[in-house]
Amino acid sequence: MNAGSLRLRLLAGMLAWMLLTIALVGWGLRTLFQDHITQQLQAQLTVQLDQLSAAVDWQAPDRVSVGGMAADPRLSQPLSGLYWQIDRLGPHPQAALARSRSLWDQVLQLPDAAPPPGTGFRPLALQDSQGHALLAVERSLQLPDEEAPPLRLVVAGDRALLAEPLHRFTQMLLIALGILALCLAAAVAVQLHLALRPLALLRQGLAAVHRGQTLRLEGRYPQELQPLVNEFNHVLTQNADMVQRARTQAGNLAHAVHTPLAILANASAQEQGALAQLVREQVALAKRQVDYHLAHARAAAAVRATGLHTPALAPVQALLRTMQRLHAERAICFELAPQAQNLAFKGEEQDLFEMLGNLIDNAGKWARQRVVVDIQPQGSALCITVDDDGPGIAPDQRERMFERGVQLDEQHPGSGLGLNIVQTLAHTYGGSVEALDSPLGGARLQLCLPGAD
Repeated sequence: MNAGSLRLRLLAGMLAWMLLTIALVGWGLRTLFQDHITQQLQAQLTVQLDQLSAAVDWQAPDRVSVGGMAADPRLSQPLSGLYWQIDRLGPHPQAALARSRSLWDQVLQLPDAAPPPGTGFRPLALQDSQGHALLAVERSLQLPDEEAPPLRLVVAGDRALLAEPLHRFTQMLLIALGILALCLAAAVAVQLHLALRPLALLRQGLAAVHRGQTLRLEGRYPQELQPLVNEFNHVLTQNADMVQRARTQAGNLAHAVHTPLAILANASAQEQGALAQLVREQVALAKRQVDYHLAHARAAAAVRATGLHTPALAPVQALLRTMQRLHAERAICFELAPQAQNLAFKGEEQDLFEMLGNLIDNAGKWARQRVVVDIQPQGSALCITVDDDGPGIAPDQRERMFERGVQLDEQHPGSGLGLNIVQTLAHTYGGSVEALDSPLGGARLQLCLPGAD
């Protein structure tokens, strides 16, 4: 996809936002789970602390005994990560007056300040002698014995006990979020495809209008695009009406001008003398000038139109039959090349007749026996070649022959405007015409015009 593609921009934006959201959700869920299992561990330690408080007993003169406590195998396993310890408070404080077997030879280093007796438990953050972080709860306890000093009870658990369930949860969370991300990415891609599908159909419709396959956009579009389609169809209709008015005005002008010219031509034909001859010559010249400028104006209007689609093969065949009859006295053979293709011209049929008629007629005037017309594609254009077996055209005359009013041989009939009209119409449509050497030995006139397919 192109870097400026709307699809790519939407997809990149939605995927970036989706990944950011999933990352934040994953971080939040992991944090919540970590807090949850931390609270669970603290609750377990509190239960152990309550059991320890119920099981401790003072043994005079300076000993304590712990009995009747629910057995947890980790409290008997050295360095298992679960510990308890009892310190003596008062005038003669003593650390680790009693401790669990799991502490082995370690002593928990507690802060100096202890909570007052009867105030409940207090959470602590400790470290053992190996530097492991511990989560602990402590309580100050005053036994009912008269000689019993206040005691400080602590139950601690290694925070490493949280690592394994947190690691398992993180793995499962990553897998679940990864699957969710893939499903959402697929859903985003499908949604974008469905959402942008009407734009693709609109582009195809515009291409069909451009190629001349239809005169307006057809089909049903979403509510957001339908006003655009309606406005575009309205513009196409206005454009077609404008072109039609231009054609009508050109035809009216031609009729208005040709009528008085025909009257003058008929009147001068009935008279003799220099004045009548001058009138006949000027009327003929005026007719050619009117035909030339009307053809140019008609082509200019057609270029601005859309939906033009004129197959080239049928006009060529019709002109070949006409020229065969027109040059019948010279026995010129007008042929269509066997490999000629039926391509379409993006323009008016009348203009195509005008250009091909002048080219084929010109070739018939110079040919000795044959004129061959071929139609072949050249990229997005179609090229029509007209070959004759006549004397050919000198290279230094090939540009000059298209100039207005120029006749390379005055002995041949003509006004010198036909090839100039061909060149003008071809340039108006964005095409070209040029003279080349023909494989038949004479001249080749090659006309290239925009294709409609």
